[in-house]
Amino acid sequence: MPAAPIARDPEEAARRLRVGQLVALPTETVYGLGANALDPAAVARIFAAKHRPHFDPLILHQADTDRTLNYARSVPRQARQLAEACWPGPLTLVLPRRADIPDLVTAGLDTVALRVPAHPLTLSVLRAVDFPVAAPSANPFGFVSPTTAAHVAEQLGERIDYILDGGPCRVGVESTIVAFQAERVVVLRKGGTPVEQLEQLLGHPVEVRTQSSSRPQAPGMLSSHYSPGIQLSIRAGAPVQDGSRERAVVCFGPDRPGGPHTFNLSPTGSLEEAAQRLFGVLRQLAAGGYGAAEVELVPDYGIGQAINDRLRRAAAPPA
Repeated sequence: MPAAPIARDPEEAARRLRVGQLVALPTETVYGLGANALDPAAVARIFAAKHRPHFDPLILHQADTDRTLNYARSVPRQARQLAEACWPGPLTLVLPRRADIPDLVTAGLDTVALRVPAHPLTLSVLRAVDFPVAAPSANPFGFVSPTTAAHVAEQLGERIDYILDGGPCRVGVESTIVAFQAERVVVLRKGGTPVEQLEQLLGHPVEVRTQSSSRPQAPGMLSSHYSPGIQLSIRAGAPVQDGSRERAVVCFGPDRPGGPHTFNLSPTGSLEEAAQRLFGVLRQLAAGGYGAAEVELVPDYGIGQAINDRLRRAAAPPA
């Protein structure tokens, strides 16, 4: 099929979603590949375009808290508390599913992942349609997530129907995913809402359980993911040396080497900047013809936990 048009027209994006087409949508985290979540044929096109395995569930997006939580069969008190505090924003809640949500969306699980994205263009699209939009990241399964419309066009442009251009993503890593099991709050994927923020809002610690699974409860739980297509190795405390054509270096913070084959996620030491730049840097490695790259982890707090999670999964060998 011809390459998908790229434009800033939310009305056209909504029209295409209504007729079962695939539309790439900007969010504050990454670009998502959207389809009508209540149309199994449209949802099946998401899996086909991404070559995504059917055991990996999708996230449903809606425009406000009440409409979004309406797709859950029940909503625990702590889930509503987090929704009201964090939406719109980079937080996904896993809740008991409503019966009319297709099994393909939930991978046959009895739960559904829900969120309200914080991007004005996509919120206007969601307000214009009378169904939730299923939207995983708009990239081939297992590869680097897209944070610009050009990234989407590069990898999926000929497999989808339309790309809504909302500029670069503000956060740059996917949403945090939280589930509720009895009285426990469990983080299934670290992301744009830091664990510390969740604990502060709830007034107690949360459990973190982001291990891989052949039947994951949420997206992003597989041990190998976000691959740039070259071998990455995590540095283990050795001083950072400048990169080379054979082996690039990804580092973080001031006083690091600055050669042409060294990629600093944030020379100023900003974790927020590092998150915004992360997937773009991984794409530069993929496009640069490097044989391998050494990666320095960032400080492991706040959104740094999500950055390190993505780096470790990008460095993991394929399952």
